[in-house]
Amino acid sequence: MRSYIRHPSDIPIEYQADEQNTGTSQDQLHDISPGGLSFSSARALDPGTLISIRISCVQPGFEARAQVVWCRRDGDGFVIGVAFIERGDLFRARMVEQICHIEHYRAEVLASEGRRLDGEQAAREWIQKFAVDFPGLEDEDER
Repeated sequence: MRSYIRHPSDIPIEYQADEQNTGTSQDQLHDISPGGLSFSSARALDPGTLISIRISCVQPGFEARAQVVWCRRDGDGFVIGVAFIERGDLFRARMVEQICHIEHYRAEVLASEGRRLDGEQAAREWIQKFAVDFPGLEDEDER
């Protein structure tokens, strides 16, 4: 069983490296996995770098501190993997992940079926259809 569900590639993520005074960068989230996440970036970050992360497409926005674990070249940019510093941030990130999936489901239903779902309807349908395949935190604790 996979330990993560791949995100749609249009979830924006903002980050700022502690040691760089270049301001905040906005890129695209890839995955949330046990202990951290990965995202696309236009610039490389060295392993060990501490960063602040923000995902503002959900309310309230998700903010966390993380440390870069790896950085790999990907075409003209990079994919960066980070580990959360606080254990509680993993749980909060998983909630953001589910909300993002539900919002994408809502848009897909509108595009493919013409049905307009409010947030609660979309959440109920998504949970019925997909929650069983969504890895839970208890799965991660067994590792």
